[in-house]
Amino acid sequence: MKTWLSVTLLTLCVVTSAAVREPVPDRLVVLTFDDSVASHATFVAPLLKKYGFGATFFITEGFEFATDKEHYMTWAQIKGLHEAGFEIGNHTRRHAGVAKQPPEQLAADVEYIEQQCAQHGIPRPTSFCYPGYQTSEAAVKLLRERGYRFARAGGARAFDPAKDEPLLAPQAFDSKPDSTLEQFKAAVAQARDGKIAVLTFHGVPDIKHPWVNTDPAKFETYLAHLKEQGCRVIAARDLKPYLVP
Repeated sequence: MKTWLSVTLLTLCVVTSAAVREPVPDRLVVLTFDDSVASHATFVAPLLKKYGFGATFFITEGFEFATDKEHYMTWAQIKGLHEAGFEIGNHTRRHAGVAKQPPEQLAADVEYIEQQCAQHGIPRPTSFCYPGYQTSEAAVKLLRERGYRFARAGGARAFDPAKDEPLLAPQAFDSKPDSTLEQFKAAVAQARDGKIAVLTFHGVPDIKHPWVNTDPAKFETYLAHLKEQGCRVIAARDLKPYLVP
């Protein structure tokens, strides 16, 4: 009797979880922006508002964030992104590779961005981005314990919430100076049959990190394509209905 009841309850939990995960529509796209670059506030956000697109901005105080306010956002600008309706995600305090960090240092770096958000009236992040795309089991465990629902890693394929660990979500496109519109279109085209295209950008432009720079004119052609294709463009936090609880 006890065994039968346990099996029944387990089956019920599985069925309930599957029932509450909504089917993923085609042409669902997540826009993400890394590294707290100043152009996120001055150029990217106004253009996204023009197109009616959502996005997640992954914030770090690494690099020269503390001293170079020409090329990196202020916390007032970051708060402005939140007030404009965009998501503020966690990219750690120092932008260090999580696989090489002691657990206590990683926890402190993650918690620091949470504290900064709280201090500036920004909700506690539920989305995370791995610096340098390095991942680790310890980081996944920490993020899960701290209530994160989504974490973007590297890769070059669409995210499948029915199969992929959402705290190790792949990206379908990582914008670089030599990226082409055709490559972007191919990445966006993966957003079908239950899969989601997660698209990664850094600065637009990114003066301090030219190896991940995106030309503003090229970026506008990317957004125009998303609009022409009728894509629903959202922040990572908006994936919640499509993830297994």
